[in-house]
Amino acid sequence: MNPANTHLNTRAAEHLTRRGVLAAAAAVGASSLAASLPGAAVARESLIVKGRIKQSVCGGVLRKAKMSLDEECGLLWKFGVVGKDLVGPSDWPALKRRGLVATMVPGAGSINDGLNNKAKHPQLLDEFRKNIKAASDAKWPNVICMAGSRKGISDEEGMDNCAAILKEAVKIAEDGNVTICMELLNSKVNHPGYMCDRSEWGFELCRRVGSPRFKMLYDIYHMQIMEGDLIATIRKNINMIGHFHTAGVPGRHELDENQEINYPAVMRAIAETGYKGYVAHEYTPTGDAVAALVQAIKACDV
Repeated sequence: MNPANTHLNTRAAEHLTRRGVLAAAAAVGASSLAASLPGAAVARESLIVKGRIKQSVCGGVLRKAKMSLDEECGLLWKFGVVGKDLVGPSDWPALKRRGLVATMVPGAGSINDGLNNKAKHPQLLDEFRKNIKAASDAKWPNVICMAGSRKGISDEEGMDNCAAILKEAVKIAEDGNVTICMELLNSKVNHPGYMCDRSEWGFELCRRVGSPRFKMLYDIYHMQIMEGDLIATIRKNINMIGHFHTAGVPGRHELDENQEINYPAVMRAIAETGYKGYVAHEYTPTGDAVAALVQAIKACDV
């Protein structure tokens, strides 16, 4: 059965009921959160039991909770989350104070104006130099890049243009022990015209660049929308995947039983490949942000 087209199985759904999630969130409620502020001496109360998946979060996951950055870092540390994703240098000191990792940091290009635009290559290569050095100096593992929108550029020309600049950028990344990750996004719902919208296009670009320091950021939400077949695609191409993002389909919300991806099954498949990188949650919660994070952590702890 294709997990991309099923709900959570009965056992997982029973384990991850809203009642259970809210109870778990209450167990680490206001008093625990206050205790997790920087400088407080508290024991870690990790929600992660198996730990085969190293989990991270993007900024939108806890935005509704209206925490300060230090409060958020304290909560992530307490829950056993290893870091934050898509964070710039101004946030890095707060992560370091809690021993958290900036699991993905700025690289070069944007969704609309990316590496497929040859005229932008001098500027983008400067961005790569600056941001890869910053990541390397801070000991962060990954920088992000975007292919850009098509804007009349054919997919083949765009691939040639992306490969040309990436072959230069990976030399810098190899020296800095940093991996450049290009994000796969859907062009059907969220980002019309985005070029790197199919996994095979992205993996072919990896083959052409030919460096272990360039891989795909495989966004599970986006690729479910574009093509499904998640588990088979991940298993076949794991050596070209450097990072994952999660969110529920449709809507980009919680990873619960109200959406169609069987996240425990997908995470088991990822873990079974021996993948050692990070999986970052990038959903927008519809309800309580802390309860939603508890549920996402449990769903992905396989």
